Amino acid sequence: MLAFIRELYPVCRSITGRGVRQTLARMAAEVPLEVREVPSGTPVFDWTVPPEWNIREAWLEDPTGKRIVDFASNSLHVMSYSVPFAGQLDLEELKPHLHTLPEHPDWIPYRTSYYTPRWGLCLSHRQYSALRPGTYRVRIDADLAPGHLSYGELAIPGATPDEILIYSHLCHPSLANDNLSGLAVTLWWAKALLAQDHRRYSYRFVWGPGTIGSLTWLALNRARWPRIRHGLVAVLLGRPGPFHYKRTQGGGAEIDRAAALALREHAPDAVLRDFDPYGYDERQFGSPGIRLDVGRLTRVPNGEYPEYHSSADNLDLVSAEALTGSLQMCRTIAGVLEQNETYHNLAPYGEPQLGRRGLYRATGGDNPREREYAMLWLLNQSDGAHSVLDVAERARLPFDLLASVARELEQGGLLRTADEGREGSCRSSSSAAGWARGSANSRTRFRSRSCRSARVRFSGI
Repeated sequence: MLAFIRELYPVCRSITGRGVRQTLARMAAEVPLEVREVPSGTPVFDWTVPPEWNIREAWLEDPTGKRIVDFASNSLHVMSYSVPFAGQLDLEELKPHLHTLPEHPDWIPYRTSYYTPRWGLCLSHRQYSALRPGTYRVRIDADLAPGHLSYGELAIPGATPDEILIYSHLCHPSLANDNLSGLAVTLWWAKALLAQDHRRYSYRFVWGPGTIGSLTWLALNRARWPRIRHGLVAVLLGRPGPFHYKRTQGGGAEIDRAAALALREHAPDAVLRDFDPYGYDERQFGSPGIRLDVGRLTRVPNGEYPEYHSSADNLDLVSAEALTGSLQMCRTIAGVLEQNETYHNLAPYGEPQLGRRGLYRATGGDNPREREYAMLWLLNQSDGAHSVLDVAERARLPFDLLASVARELEQGGLLRTADEGREGSCRSSSSAAGWARGSANSRTRFRSRSCRSARVRFSGI
């Protein structure tokens, strides 16, 4: 993941353009994603897909002819979606087009002007303070013309058509944590899922530009909305720091509860936050006409770490340890969803005799009393209305322990799943920890449809 970030860090990405396609093509070398191309001018709800932006060069020369700002050295030096410009300006005319971070005088800010036609350059405040009166030369060699918005999509089939939707934005230039870390973690998550030969849910990964990308996907995929059972926006996952989970708009969705449980058990310093209509693409999925259960997982959230949207969000900011922990947490949350069965107790009149079924003999381990306790909780709560997640929340017992014990009780003839016998029902009996580790020896009762061979296909819409 860290090598992937290093490779793509220099690429100038925006909400459209060659940098996005270059990034998606590199991702397609890892997983069989498809690149969707949506023409400029396409209406997507209250928005319209904008013209495509591509840039070749941008620079600023001082009165002596010295080049003091150059896009070639850092893609943050140009304001994203700057209109083309070439000319000479005196310092006072130039200053309104220059952007700095006075509080961090050596950092270059990241600035955009997607929907208002203007141009701008970004530089350190130290450079800005050194500018002297005179005539400056500016060149921004860019195109804003009809083209396409590009996004990547990967559907990984499971035993049920019900989907878990994963979204991560890819519209930022040289920012390592805010952009590339989310792409890396979700890409390797997809690779891990493809390496498994069984999944309960189907998974749909979408990698697109922020806001306009999720709106475009939603507008073109309304027929898929009913299939999306759970969703996660996964971003800002490479900078060390505590996890922050932002709940769905409704606040009580199964993904919210699964995330809260996984974080409680594996990241006790994590922060849970209620939904608010600001941030990343979770706000589009939670809007009034859509209301999909999509939460958001980050480490330190947007705007809450000093390097945010600046050149200090660089390769030194992200760590292999943080990326690995983020990938594990994403898979652990999904593991709770995968294993969250609801059971019926087949011996519901009083406490069943566990000893004659050999269940006491199967309760070895470091803490057999906790395992017995888990059995009693599951038997008491398995009335067809309470899931394993319900029991874990109420009993304050580890989810993975309860999932494992539920399978023992099922094998002992004391439990059956509430959906057993229904057409199209699906089951998984690997533990949440097994899902988090990608265990090769996880037991299962189903096998998914085969996945497509690796390829990338560009298709018009």
